Amino acid sequence: MSGAHRLGKFLVVGGTGVVLNNAALYAFYQMLRLPLVVASTLAVTLAIGNNFVLNDRWTFGRSRHADSLRRFLRFSLVSLAGLAITTATLWALVTFLNVPFLVANVVGIGLSTGSNFVANLNWTWRGSGEQCPSSRTYLYSGRCSCQCC
Repeated sequence: MSGAHRLGKFLVVGGTGVVLNNAALYAFYQMLRLPLVVASTLAVTLAIGNNFVLNDRWTFGRSRHADSLRRFLRFSLVSLAGLAITTATLWALVTFLNVPFLVANVVGIGLSTGSNFVANLNWTWRGSGEQCPSSRTYLYSGRCSCQCC
């Protein structure tokens, strides 16, 4: 699968995470009146679970459950960096610029997307067993050593 195709799938999955994240953030912050940083952390945590499952099964085509826990732990660590970027951006934009919290949240998510994709591509799903259909050599980071893909 080409890097552009995989990036497209990653972005679609990320879109579902954004919808879930914003819905949860609205519920936790507006309806349950949790502090903004706590509400954001909970919302991001829900989105992380959603995004891992969809990326693991669809974007990166993994079905081996034996490695799922390792991949989930790596994905979660990468996502913590994204959480920090998203939450800090949200807090700063709301606190200092009076940006509406849902808009600020989307800006924060946008800032963390690129680093999350690169880190997950090169660490979380690197070498976890996807084979090239033509030569049975392993794919790493979307590149095949036989150059057929």
